Amino acid sequence: MPLSLAGKIALITGASSGIGWALAKVLAGEGCKVGLIARRAELLTQLAGEIAAAGGAAAVAIADVAQHESIEAGVKEIRSALGPIDLAIANAGIGTPTLLDPVNVADVEATFRVNLLGVVFTFAAVLPEMLQRRTGHLVAISSLAGYRGLPGESAYCASKAAVNVYMDGLRIHLRDTGVQATTICPGFIQTPMTAANTFHMPGLMSADTAARRIVRAIKAGRKDYNFPWRVHLLTKLSRWAPDRLINWMMADYNEQAKKQL
Repeated sequence: MPLSLAGKIALITGASSGIGWALAKVLAGEGCKVGLIARRAELLTQLAGEIAAAGGAAAVAIADVAQHESIEAGVKEIRSALGPIDLAIANAGIGTPTLLDPVNVADVEATFRVNLLGVVFTFAAVLPEMLQRRTGHLVAISSLAGYRGLPGESAYCASKAAVNVYMDGLRIHLRDTGVQATTICPGFIQTPMTAANTFHMPGLMSADTAARRIVRAIKAGRKDYNFPWRVHLLTKLSRWAPDRLINWMMADYNEQAKKQL
């Protein structure tokens, strides 16, 4: 039977747009008190206002998940406002094309700091209390891109692959502690990150639809959830595709990426 989330305290990073924004709305509708963390204060305040207007409860903290002390302070602020965190969703993420000449090292570093270390820092801020209470749920929003390295997206794919492996080990390590861990790997979702893409995105779905699916997976206690299934299947099959085919398929994307940076 799916777990009820009514009355739970849910923390969401990257809540100022995209999947994070949609998740906050869905979780508030499920009866959660939601803690909203991101860097953009105005958007978080707007979201909290919309949740309150619909009869929900939300608290806001401005923090940068790429900075350990910043996210620690943000989580502390949410905890003070709402109470102990029951559900922590590490959703914040960025994506910048990986270039060859010169290699955009600063962008690669930022990608790993947000996409991977942002997950680690967020969970580090909530896990000790969860272990002490012997209850809690850690959820990382990863990506199907973590299953296949793509030309022009080496850093993004690698950062998400690292999240997947980190979550695998964490989930097993948490066995018998009362704390759950779930890895969510969506395909293409309509967010500000994908808005600039001009190529065909198979299985593209709205952030609202994705959020509802993610919440169902959380309530079901899934260890991982990859969706949509057709894109997941394509991702798996692509691992067997010749490199020249993948390079040909990504050629237009890489040319566009060079012009944007």
